[in-house]
Amino acid sequence: MCKGLSAIPSSCLEKAKGMRVKLSHLAEKQDKHRVNEEKPPQDLESLLSSKLGVQAFRWFLRSEFSEENLQFWLACEEYKSSSGAKRISKAQLIYKQFINPDAPHEVNLDSETREAVMQLMEEPAVDTFDEAQLRIFTLMAKDSFPRFLRSAYCH
Repeated sequence: MCKGLSAIPSSCLEKAKGMRVKLSHLAEKQDKHRVNEEKPPQDLESLLSSKLGVQAFRWFLRSEFSEENLQFWLACEEYKSSSGAKRISKAQLIYKQFINPDAPHEVNLDSETREAVMQLMEEPAVDTFDEAQLRIFTLMAKDSFPRFLRSAYCH
């Protein structure tokens, strides 16, 4: 039969109490963290400044088959921090992946913006993709982001 807690050595009971205290602190921290995560982002810019926000938005866009917009925006952000020869190769990669009319992940740009980027590709600079990036950001802010806020991915 069960002898109760008296049959367990006191050192084991002390360790168990200590573990219970530690686990309860972890649970409190996790609950506090969840509360912060559950606040919906105020705007697309604040969403994109959060790793968790970007990941949730990526999953949402993937479900809508429009993940290329976020991929392009993130690639442009990374491009801005590159330098020298890396910048030229990254510019070519971004153009081939997202801007070229036959690109595998072509983003929805007007012909004027597309042509402006094509001209800037002759000598890529830090701001080569700024206008295109702004257009895609605006598209996501007006179109995808409001739907994301209403989706299960945001909650």
